[in-house]
Amino acid sequence: MNEIEQIKEKALKEHIPIIMDDTLEIVEEILQEEHPKKILEIGTAIGYSAICFAQYLDKNGKIDTIERDEKRIAEAKLNIKKLDLEKIINIINGDAVDVLPKLDEKYDIIFIDAAKGKYPFFLKESIRLLADDGIIIADNILYKGYTLSNYNKHKQRTAVRGPREYLNELEGNKELETKLLEVGDGLTITRRKKI
Repeated sequence: MNEIEQIKEKALKEHIPIIMDDTLEIVEEILQEEHPKKILEIGTAIGYSAICFAQYLDKNGKIDTIERDEKRIAEAKLNIKKLDLEKIINIINGDAVDVLPKLDEKYDIIFIDAAKGKYPFFLKESIRLLADDGIIIADNILYKGYTLSNYNKHKQRTAVRGPREYLNELEGNKELETKLLEVGDGLTITRRKKI
């Protein structure tokens, strides 16, 4: 078992949410086509997806990834170090809601996989930070199928409302085109329309 598989195995055993295999496959296809120079990931967890994405970067490419959970950051750093990717993957410690407005770089790929309730905010900031021909990918957008249903139970309300609003914003934005794929727990792939 290689290092990446060990990280995945441990995450699954400890119920740490990581990108699902079929979702990862689709994202990797996109990355392979695009050869991004800069990726922004919102939600590092233990670094698994960033590590997987790193092999598709353009020469001298970089990944910025945002995480607020100290314990997960510590584990992500260890995993990144094990694979000798410290020069490529930069973890930004903090809540994405605070961090994103302070960023002013342009990213070729932005991968959203963090607090569902904050997806509309993440989208607004992602559009601002997106390179002209960049792509925004949002994971878990269908949230167990609740997003597109009449689900309205109090416990999950915010987690459902966020992705719903996210999809509505995309639909209402004439500059963007989006594909919604029913892989994993739902994935949207959003690009700026070619003028």
